[in-house]
Amino acid sequence: MTRITILLSFILIFCLNSASAQNPQYPYGLNFKALFMDYQSQNGGDISNFSAYHHGFEISAQKSINQNINVVVPFKYGVVKSHDSDLEYIHKRVYGLDAQVQYQFYRAETKVNPYVLAGIGGVNESEGKFNMQIPFGFGFHFKMTENAYMNWQSEFRYSLEDDRNNFHHGLGFTYLFGAKKEMMEEEKVDKDIIDSDNDGIEDEIDLCPQIYGPKELKGCPDRDEDGIPDYRDDCPSIAGLAAFKGCPDSDEDGVSDNEDECPNLKGSKANNGCPDDNNDEVQDDKSDEAIISISDKDGDGIADMDDRCPNTKGSITAKGCPDDDKDGVSNYDDKCPNKPGIKAMNGCPDSDGDGIDDSRDKCPNTKGSVAANGCPGISDADLTTLETAMRAVQFDTGKATLKPSSYPILNQIGNIMSRYPNYNLSIEGHSDNVGSAVNNQLLSERRARACYEYLQRKGVSINRMNYAGYGEVSPISDNDSLRGRSLNRRVEFNLKPR
Repeated sequence: MTRITILLSFILIFCLNSASAQNPQYPYGLNFKALFMDYQSQNGGDISNFSAYHHGFEISAQKSINQNINVVVPFKYGVVKSHDSDLEYIHKRVYGLDAQVQYQFYRAETKVNPYVLAGIGGVNESEGKFNMQIPFGFGFHFKMTENAYMNWQSEFRYSLEDDRNNFHHGLGFTYLFGAKKEMMEEEKVDKDIIDSDNDGIEDEIDLCPQIYGPKELKGCPDRDEDGIPDYRDDCPSIAGLAAFKGCPDSDEDGVSDNEDECPNLKGSKANNGCPDDNNDEVQDDKSDEAIISISDKDGDGIADMDDRCPNTKGSITAKGCPDDDKDGVSNYDDKCPNKPGIKAMNGCPDSDGDGIDDSRDKCPNTKGSVAANGCPGISDADLTTLETAMRAVQFDTGKATLKPSSYPILNQIGNIMSRYPNYNLSIEGHSDNVGSAVNNQLLSERRARACYEYLQRKGVSINRMNYAGYGEVSPISDNDSLRGRSLNRRVEFNLKPR
């Protein structure tokens, strides 16, 4: 009796002072229990006769199926007192093996994790008798460390044989192990897979991890869609051939247009792509006299009469004007003269190919929309989540302490932040008009900060978030009714392009 009293006292103290519930993020577990086995109370004895309880042990393995369900296979051994065929008590060694399912009421923030169990098992007695038993019961897990737990369990075991019903009570230790699984409620933002440019290709295998590009080019852009990625394309804005490093050869003379002085007349490589049918090393339809008479003050090979910039050496593609970035747009017309770009964008690049040049694109490496300043638009589902959060995030009355019911919606916001890396989050707290304006402003700010700190713990960078409290100055409903005041007490979550 004394031992049982001490045991129950220990469990009560542990319940009051121990830490949180068993962590289902670890997929596997091993458990050892000391058993207190009661066969006599179900077969004519007294359940309060603790001295008649017998000892045994249990070793079990468990597998976590999801947040609430574990499958457990326990092996049990003990020496018990039971009826023999002459209705006398005898001592027997018993061995048992079960298959059990546990349903645990897991909440990450609770201190004690209860569970219920049911299953089926087989028990073999020392003289060779075998019987099937159906266990069902309950238990508690008490946290010692993140993956180590004390455990108390009680189960009633219904036997399919006469005089074999019994109780098992066990106190033991559980150790969890294996790679941690992502949880529904206390999940962290996934950091294992990083795709900085949101092109569907992980940075680890993306040759251009900061610039949006197709999978067939291993994540690198191809603005002219000629199948040659821009970083290998000498003419990234004009579709060309792989043989000419992405540049075209309009006259098909084997000299790419960017090096062809006569890009529309078939010529020879020796004559820089111009025709020379008489092999006099002078371009056809030109004579020495003609060459002398044609003025080319800047010596760029383009006659002054055809040269838009006759006093400055330039290129053929830019009509005689300089084109430092070689994108076919002269420096004078190029708003981005040092970066290869697109004529339609006035010489500026459009790295993500969304039709908004990089100089105006707030998300230049991620395809977006004009309405979002070049950033990807937020999906309707995610906008609905942000709208729902305004009502779903709840606090203790008059405090800035988040209620546990707020965690799931905040975790969803954390995942939204991971899907939109080019957006920042503004967290804005508001209140009703009950109480002083100063206190309302301070409370709304503390509540906004509580959300900010929760998301920070979940892996959202503080460089992408800000918070503020506005008190009662921005109501969305009247403050004359309970419903109106309830709507005005809110925290808003707004995504804005970085």
